[in-house]
Amino acid sequence: MAERKNIAVIDIGKTNAKVVLVDMNTLSEIAVLKRQNVVLTDGPYPHYDVDVLWEFILDGLKTFQQEHGVDVITATAHGGSGALLADDLELATPIMDYEFEGPNEVAEDYEKIRPSFEETGSARMAGGLNFGAQIHWLFSQFPDIAGKTKSIVTYPQYWTARLTGVTSTEVTSLACHTDLWSPSKGQASSMASEQGWAGLLAPLKRADEELGTVLPEVSQQTGLDKSTPVFCGIHDSNASLYPHILAHEDPFCVVSTGTWVVVMAVGKSDVKLDAERDTLMNVNALGAPTPSAKFMGGREFDRLMEGRPVGFTDVDVQSVLENQPMLLPSVENLTGPYQGRVHKWVGGNRDVTDGEYFVAVSFYLALVSAICIKLTGCDGLAIVEGPFADNTLYKQMLSVATGQSVASSSGTGTSLGAALLTSSSSVKGLNALDPKRFENSKYAHYASKWMSLAEQR
Repeated sequence: MAERKNIAVIDIGKTNAKVVLVDMNTLSEIAVLKRQNVVLTDGPYPHYDVDVLWEFILDGLKTFQQEHGVDVITATAHGGSGALLADDLELATPIMDYEFEGPNEVAEDYEKIRPSFEETGSARMAGGLNFGAQIHWLFSQFPDIAGKTKSIVTYPQYWTARLTGVTSTEVTSLACHTDLWSPSKGQASSMASEQGWAGLLAPLKRADEELGTVLPEVSQQTGLDKSTPVFCGIHDSNASLYPHILAHEDPFCVVSTGTWVVVMAVGKSDVKLDAERDTLMNVNALGAPTPSAKFMGGREFDRLMEGRPVGFTDVDVQSVLENQPMLLPSVENLTGPYQGRVHKWVGGNRDVTDGEYFVAVSFYLALVSAICIKLTGCDGLAIVEGPFADNTLYKQMLSVATGQSVASSSGTGTSLGAALLTSSSSVKGLNALDPKRFENSKYAHYASKWMSLAEQR
């Protein structure tokens, strides 16, 4: 078998889509193409522009093949989504934007059929964040869609199906607040079976399973060799988690940051989760139940910092710690551990500067993250992945608020995790972490006061 050195990863996030080329010899990204993930508002409901994304993917694969060569392809994508397919892999209906609130219209009916939190580890979420709620709304509002649907695939597997013609589902996406999966039983949920949806689910494959080779038309459009293998793919937060499962002993947790901040605790499968606080039982790439908690931290950061400069000085930090301006939850209050709460600023004896504002926002995000860590039962090392890994204020406050050591991953997160599933490359030295336990009485006092105020109803 030829060496599989250059792994192309299709990475579809909620906000942005990327095509990334990972060099498995150096475990690094050597090429990245990126575009916004656009939601279309034509038709009966908002949906993803999969045709534009498909052209973007093909163009990216063509560029990578010309400039570097592509040995393998796989995919990773956000949770809360999937595709209903008709014959010949055509969509039976557009792939719904999970933030569409239409499923709320039939929430009462959906509650009558959905499984318990104890069965699925999946709490009822807003709009279409439960993929089962999307299916219920679509089938009840548009009976013709139910008649056209021949199979259901999870979202990363929609893209690998377009590459290979092979349909599949995969457990990390099935278990990601879909209501369609029972993590403890390792099978479709009672609702999926009773509604007849379990029979529509495409065959279950492992994330590290080779589905087949690229279709002739894909080869022709991209210049890829017809024998280029395509692997099944994985849920994006689980892709971020995977390298750490390989490299570290539990217990630990990964704080995956992006549009969502997702905390996933390894080695804590017996924790009692709170359905009212946006916790869930994920399943990791090895098939193990993984307590998780989440909030839209990246979305909140973008909303809060829009039009403001990003930066701070030591003087700004000391001013915030002494005067204690605080942002209380929640900016995006349809999700997260403080659902239904309207955010507000408290404390401080004057208007804050731009630098102080950035410090307070960073502390806010760290403190909500700390609550998420607590809810998952994690008491080991916290490994921060993604954009927040570069925010020193965030990591310092996270360490103080949890009393745990915090480290930034030296890996490349989602894309590297997905790429590792296609290769036997060693992970030795992959995550050369530098755990730090940060202690500071002023930080601790700020965190304690914030926690007290945030927990007041």
